[in-house]
Amino acid sequence: MARENIYQSLEVFYEHIDSCLQRDRQFNFFEMIYVISGIGNHVVNENIKNFAAGDLLLITPNDCHEFNLQGVCEFMVIRFGAQYIKEFQWKSIDHIECLLYYASHLPGSVLSGQEDQKMVASLIQNLRQITISESVYNEDISRHLVNALIVIAARNIAVVRPQYISAQADHRILLILEYIQKHIRFPKLLKADVMAEKFGFSPTYLGSYFQKHCNESVQQYISSYKIRLIEHRLRFSDKRIHEIADEFGFADESHINKFFKRHKGQSLKAFRMESTSYIHERPEGSCFESYKT
Repeated sequence: MARENIYQSLEVFYEHIDSCLQRDRQFNFFEMIYVISGIGNHVVNENIKNFAAGDLLLITPNDCHEFNLQGVCEFMVIRFGAQYIKEFQWKSIDHIECLLYYASHLPGSVLSGQEDQKMVASLIQNLRQITISESVYNEDISRHLVNALIVIAARNIAVVRPQYISAQADHRILLILEYIQKHIRFPKLLKADVMAEKFGFSPTYLGSYFQKHCNESVQQYISSYKIRLIEHRLRFSDKRIHEIADEFGFADESHINKFFKRHKGQSLKAFRMESTSYIHERPEGSCFESYKT
């Protein structure tokens, strides 16, 4: 397996290739790839998805992936480390968390709406122009454009759906999922009776309704989503355990540790040590390397 690393907080470059010699690659950084032209398929963690012009692909740290190109393809490649995300003052941090964690579960383009597709195409065009010019303040402009792309990508994957739910599911279940994610830090607002009243269900019917559409219980989904956010805090933030406990409504460190260990089989401290040491390995090798700026 070819592992790759970046030594700058942000790298942006254009690529024009007809084959990708590197296979089974793994990063310790994030990579967004916009398909300017060409077709082929992209394999991420053994999930195969076709790509075409206008797609925005996202690879997260530790994903295993490779490209199979059908002829000449043009890409804009954007690479940034976890520190880049941490240093920027995002106002919608939960959307960025979705970007950091959930993209590996969504093979293929992260763009779903036509308006965002048009916006991204325009941003990429401007970004491409900057890479071939030598004007003053190009780096600052590039960062603003990249940040806009990151937020747009995050917006498209912000609603984290259960594994078995259909994209065409009843709109009410999508509203319930959105409500859970919005109030995940407030356990009292996620009680069955509170949620049932909010959506005009009885507590019993809410449970069966959610189970039918999502193939898991409400509490299973809440716990799973909360675990993922806690994992993100441990991997990508400097927050202390008691601060994470306070954020998600746990009584104390002991309470959150019991909750986390029940689901993950290890303590929060052990998970953080294991995850951060793996993220900061310094691998080498690359498929996209020419035309870097």
